[in-house]
This record gives sequence, C-alpha cells and structure tokens, in this order.
Amino acid sequence: MNHLRTKIIWLTVFSIAMGFLEAAVVVYLRKMYYPNGFHFPLTVVEPDIGLTEFLREAATIIMLLAIGILTGKNTSQKFGIFIFCFAIWDIFYYVFLKALIGWPESLFTWDILFLIPVPWVGPVLAPCLVSLTMIVLTSAVIYFQERGVDVHIKTREWTLLIAGALVVILSFIQDYLRYCNINHRGVALPGKDALFAEIKTYVPLSFNWYVFIVGEVLIIAAIVLFIKRAKAKQKQSL
Repeated sequence: MNHLRTKIIWLTVFSIAMGFLEAAVVVYLRKMYYPNGFHFPLTVVEPDIGLTEFLREAATIIMLLAIGILTGKNTSQKFGIFIFCFAIWDIFYYVFLKALIGWPESLFTWDILFLIPVPWVGPVLAPCLVSLTMIVLTSAVIYFQERGVDVHIKTREWTLLIAGALVVILSFIQDYLRYCNINHRGVALPGKDALFAEIKTYVPLSFNWYVFIVGEVLIIAAIVLFIKRAKAKQKQSL
C-alpha cells in the first residue's frame, strides 16, 4: 500500500505540474490576443500559431496517455490512471489561471475547452464535474485491484462509459455545430487558414445541461456497476 500511495502522490504531482504548464501557456496567449480579458467572439489567430496550439493539445493528450500506459498494471488501470491524470491536470489548470490572472470569474464562465476535432465550449463547471467523475472511477479501479480483487472493467461498463463520454462531448460541441449550421459555415481545422477565422462572430448562446447530465448519468451508472461487481467479488474471495 505504501508503494501505491507513493505512486498516486507522484501521479498527482505530475498532473498538477502539467496543469501549471498549461495555464502558463494560456496566460501568454491571452496577453498576446486578449489584453483586455478573454471573451467571445474569439480573436483570429495566425495559421502557424493556430497549428502549434492544435498540436500542443494533441501532445498533451499523448503525454497523459503515456503516463497511464507506463504506470498501469493492466488495461483498466492504464485507462484509470490516464483519466485520473487528465482530471487533476484539468482542475488545476483552472486553479492556476484563477491564481495567476483572476480568471474564470465564476464556475459558470464560458471557456473554449478543446480544439480537437472542432472547438468545444461550455461553462467551467462542466469540465470540472467530468474531472471529479474521472477521479471517482480511477479511485474505484485502483482500490479494488490493489486489494487483490481480480476485477476489470467489463464490456457493459465500457459501453456505458463510452456512450456517456460521447454524450458529454456532444454537449460541448452542440452549440458550435448549431452556429455552423445556422450560418452555413463549414468546420475548419487549423492549417493554411487562420484559427478561428471561420467563427470570428461566434458567441455561445446556451449550454445544454440536459444532454450533459444524461452523459454524466451514463458514466456514473458504469462506475456503480463496476463497484457493485467488485464488492461482490471481494466478498466471494473472503
């Protein structure tokens, strides 16, 4: 257990450090493009900066995946550690932004969350709730497996997790897709064109909390099923 505790501490430290690194990059970008404070519509970004930012986000995900793959003992733990590090990174990204530049003003402040494959937008509270759910799932997986319970995430649970994740993602991109549909605009990826040039008039109107909650419920259902099955298996082994 001491080895497990040490591992979790260092995974947490690593993720917090990544959160600061992410926040630092955003502080620099906002000084360049939003000297009067971040707001929608988004400022047009040069193609080279846009492509760099797009690839930086992809590199961040690869780094977090690598930590899970290198640290986890099996597929369930590898996945669990990946989402644990992602969650800690995401939460502390906002913590450091608040400490450094006083943003976000509240948990309901709109943010652009991700760029892959299209911009994701939503209130800061939404990704924070997802991150807390990720931490609960990881804690359950590691708790039972480290106590010798031979339990893995099963197909039904994977199905619920994937379905829930897709529904949550839909809630983040729904408003942007609505904008593109109404304005007959295509979805452009960064490259030869300036990033955000195609949505320079886009201002988020509403976040579909109903869709988001459905996604969260599916994920929580998967976690509950996993915990119930793990507890039952633990009792059988006693």
